[in-house]
Amino acid sequence: MSRPSLAGVARGSGRATVAAGAAAVRFARKSLQFRVVVSTMILTTVAVFGVGSWMSEQVADGLFQTRLASASKQADTMARSLQSVANPSGSNQDDVTQALQATMQNQVTTATLPLRAVALRPVPGNATAVGNFSAVSPNQPAFSVGQLTPEFLKAVATSGGTQRYQSIALTTYDGSSRPGLVIGTLITIPGAGQYQFYVVSDLSNEQGTLSLVERSMLVAALILVVLVGAVAWVVARIVVRPVRAAADVSQELAAGDLGQRLRVRGTDDLAVLAASFNHMATNLQDQITRLENLSALQQRFVSDVSHELRTPLTTIRVAADMIYESRDELDPMSQRSAELLHSQVQRFELLLADLLEISRFDSGAADLDAEAVDMLAVVGRVIENNQVLAERSGYELKLHAAATPYMADVDARRIERIVRNLIVNALEHGENKPIDIYVAADADAVAVSVRDHGVGMDRQQVRRVFDRFWRADPARPRTLGGSGLGLAIALEDAHLHSGWLQAWGRPGQGACFRLTIPRRSGHDLTSSPLPLPPADAADPDDSVDLSGTGMMNEDDAAPPAGPWTQTGSMPRIAAPEEGGDRNEK
Repeated sequence: MSRPSLAGVARGSGRATVAAGAAAVRFARKSLQFRVVVSTMILTTVAVFGVGSWMSEQVADGLFQTRLASASKQADTMARSLQSVANPSGSNQDDVTQALQATMQNQVTTATLPLRAVALRPVPGNATAVGNFSAVSPNQPAFSVGQLTPEFLKAVATSGGTQRYQSIALTTYDGSSRPGLVIGTLITIPGAGQYQFYVVSDLSNEQGTLSLVERSMLVAALILVVLVGAVAWVVARIVVRPVRAAADVSQELAAGDLGQRLRVRGTDDLAVLAASFNHMATNLQDQITRLENLSALQQRFVSDVSHELRTPLTTIRVAADMIYESRDELDPMSQRSAELLHSQVQRFELLLADLLEISRFDSGAADLDAEAVDMLAVVGRVIENNQVLAERSGYELKLHAAATPYMADVDARRIERIVRNLIVNALEHGENKPIDIYVAADADAVAVSVRDHGVGMDRQQVRRVFDRFWRADPARPRTLGGSGLGLAIALEDAHLHSGWLQAWGRPGQGACFRLTIPRRSGHDLTSSPLPLPPADAADPDDSVDLSGTGMMNEDDAAPPAGPWTQTGSMPRIAAPEEGGDRNEK
């Protein structure tokens, strides 16, 4: 049985750490209380440690200055003691040396402050000097003046009797170091001349005091940060709880439960906020109820009027048909009136049918009668039915499709209506230029695009192209009639199929409408087999204007591959020629 390698363990630990960090970030984004507590603790930590650092520096400086003052007095006392060493007449250097050495050793032993060493060093050029002297505290390493920096030695030599001091690191027998303080000055010893006098003090006690203060401050800071975090947690919970309750109630209101309200407790600002929220919710509920009632009345009115108008309209249509069929027996003015009456009655019938269909969508009564259908056959029927209209208007309809079935679970009647509305819209705005109709499919979806090369649309017009009764140019006359509801009904039919109906346009480049339907009913779309903007757009890399549902980025699908058949008369689906594509016009 093999053990896991260290690299594998490291990778697993790294992934676990990344996952934990990501989870913490997600939790922080979702929890306002957590962010408030963490922010408070971070700011408190920065403030406490900043103040603690300043206080630590002040304490350290105070301890040092106090010890410096005491060491300075001690050094001054010891210097006067050395200067008063008796030098009887006729005594030799050995006597002077012994007297100085004994005095210095006694000073180190009986010092009131912890001393490491004292030392005497003759001033250069002192002819009466009797040698170098030093005394070290018991159980301490030897000390040499050579351990001091040349700059400090020079400063003492030129001090003129004024004390100078320097911090120093003192070593011990175990190799560790302790903080120390060296005070140097010039003294004159009778019979021995002028000397540099150094007193080395041990600051271990002060360092211990400072360390104790810093540890105490650190523990106090950590306790304070934890306490502040706990207080922040409680306070944030008190403040966030009403906000969280308001968010929950808002979600319930958004979901349609208009009876939800916040509990009002007390008279503070949060209570005022809850009361205002409840008042807003009540007004919103009243407005929504009023609008729902008004919408229901409007839908019922449109439906009732449409139904009631059908009976007299049928009578009018029968009479108009009789007059229209007998128009040859009438005078020219009456013939024109009969033709206008016949066309306008047909338009009126189309408007009533569209209004009834819209009312079904608004009331949720529209249903889908889906079955497996060849989408290419449906598109072909629509082109065939509109071929005469296209030729009369001077248009050429071109069908681009691979020679394969495009099966999908759809309501053939509604798909025919969508494609018919798109083709009629292209005939209305195509400026007598060829209209291209593309059909393509992949494993999940079938798409139909209707591309004209007419006046086109700008971005604002694309956003409103599916609005009811909206026209891009109100001054432009309708050449093919229409109720103004065709694209709105087409969009609702696409929604009913869980599909997309999207529009793209550029002024002067024409427009393109793309219908994308899932091949299996109930499946969600993720892409379309046809590109939008169309492949022949002059600026395919420009930002895309899409309207409808399933908003996607540009170039969301590659152009359909395969052999093509293009026909300008009756649509024909031809088998591909071997070894290449087929283009017919």
